[in-house]
Order: sequence, then C-alpha cells, then structure tokens
Amino acid sequence: MTDTAGPPNDRALHNGLVGGGAVLVFDGKGGMRRHEGGEPPVVPPGGFKLVVGNSKAPEFKLWLKSELGEFNSGLVTAPTSRSRCSVLDDRALVILRVVRPGAAPHDVGRQFLTIWIERSRVIIASELNILDFLGLARAEQAEYAPTTPADLISRLALRASDRLEPLIEMLGDRLDEIEETLITQKTEKAQDNLEQLRRTLISFRRLVWPQRDALSTLEVEDLSFFSDRDRLRLREAAMRTARIGDELQALSERAVLVHEEIIDDRAEQMNKAMLVLAAVTVIFSPLTLLTGLLGTNVSGIPFAEHPGAFWVVCGAVLAIGLGALWVMRRRRWL
Repeated sequence: MTDTAGPPNDRALHNGLVGGGAVLVFDGKGGMRRHEGGEPPVVPPGGFKLVVGNSKAPEFKLWLKSELGEFNSGLVTAPTSRSRCSVLDDRALVILRVVRPGAAPHDVGRQFLTIWIERSRVIIASELNILDFLGLARAEQAEYAPTTPADLISRLALRASDRLEPLIEMLGDRLDEIEETLITQKTEKAQDNLEQLRRTLISFRRLVWPQRDALSTLEVEDLSFFSDRDRLRLREAAMRTARIGDELQALSERAVLVHEEIIDDRAEQMNKAMLVLAAVTVIFSPLTLLTGLLGTNVSGIPFAEHPGAFWVVCGAVLAIGLGALWVMRRRRWL
C-alpha cells in the first residue's frame, strides 16, 4: 500500500492491519473488552481505549497521520535508541525498551514501546505482542485490567522490569563463577569472561537508567488526567526500575573489584618470577666471578697442574651455590 491510500477502516483495525490486531476498551473499573469492528468504539465515562499498532506497518502509519497529524505521528514512528518522555500540551509520548523473550545476557534483543497518551486514549506503536506482554487476555475475564492510562504505562514498565530481573540474576551468577575461577588460578580465562561481563553490564545500564528517568518525568509532569494514585503507580514503576539499576551498579562495582584482584594476581605472579630471576642472578654471580678468575689465561693459577683441580673447583662452586641458596631460604627471600 502506498502513502496515497486512505486511512484503514474499523475492519482493518480488527484484522490487524492497524495495531497488533487489537483495539481494547477499558471501563476504568478493571473491566476490559475487545472492540470487534463495525461502529467506532464507545469509551465509557472514566475509561479509555487502547489501540496497538505495528510501527513498521504502512497502514498503521497512515492511520496515525489521520489521527494525530503528520508531526505527532512522526514522533510516534520515528526510530530511536533511548527511553524518554516528552509532554506536548496535555498529551505525552513515552518510549520504553523491553528485552525480547528468551534473551541471554550477552545477546539482549531490545523491543521498543512507543506510547502516545491522551485523556481517554492510548496508542502503542510496537512490534511487541502487547496482549501477551501484559496478560490482558486473562484480564478480560478476571476484571483486573488497567483502570487509567497511567496504570497501563506503569504495568508496562513493571513487566519490562520482570523480564530484566532474571537476566540480572544470571549476570550475578556469572560474576560468581568468575570469582571461583580466580580461586583456581585460571586468571587468563577469568579475564576474558570478565571483559565480556563488563560490556554486558554497560549495555544493561544504558537500557535501565533512561527508562527510570522517563518514568520519573512522566510522574512529575502536570497532565490534567493523572490522579494521585496514577502518580503513585508511576513512582512505584520508576522505583522498581531504579532498584534494578542499583543492582547493576553493585554488579559493576563487584566487577571492578574482581578486575583489580586479577591485576593483583598477575602482579604477584610477576613478582614471583622476578624474585626467582633475582635469586638465580645472586647465586650465579659469585660462581661466575670464581670461574672467570680461574679461566684467566695467565700463569700463577693455583692447582693449574694438579690432576684433581677441576673436581675441586666444581665442588667449591657447588658449595658456594648451595650456601647462597640456603641463606636466601633462611631469610625467606625465596
């Protein structure tokens, strides 16, 4: 479909050409129903509706232009790499980052949630399956669906934190394994693993801290349709994200200490090697002097004509070497 096509109708919404195949209506009391197409959805007093769309779908982009205007729709669909919050009049644009399901700490795929918030409408542009992410399919029967747009945003942020926590635990376990590797004196292997772990921690911190700032910004903004309970929920989500950030910071500090331990271990190994080399030099210095004097090509060398002089010199050299080694061991130089 080209950009000259008109905006999709309700049937297109229902069939998934706009959104992830879902237009949901919330009554503000914990109830929720899926809009089945036909007439435009009716939002009850105190409720709101949610439209979920795929940010890469051309039909969804056209629908956004018709609903929000070209400038605001461009903000919703523009590519980004950081979480943030922007307030426009009495509306807000929030961008959250969510790790993909089944991600490993060293290979975290990120999915973005671009959320447009109004008094009675929330639009989410994402490739993520929002219904499964929030468990809204179960909420439809259980009557515990989000009651306000802010409640919906806070739940999204909490679910994003839920996906992060197992990965943070895996990073902590990996750091424990690196410390155990150091105990077994496998410094080189520990160094390689630690470098990869520190890169992963940096990547996670870039994901978490901007998200905390975005939630905190949304909490303090003067949006007329936010109640005290809404701000409390957003503060809870921001604090949960901040706690994960604190755990990442603690892991980073532990990683720095482990890195310093590796450096100290290598320095100790180097000192031991230098000590051995110094001991060898000390032992062989008098032997070199003695053999050098006896090897001088001049007359008058003692025992030069004696048949057993060679073995006498060898015995003397051995005795001096063993004596020097005994002295250094006694003084704990070796």
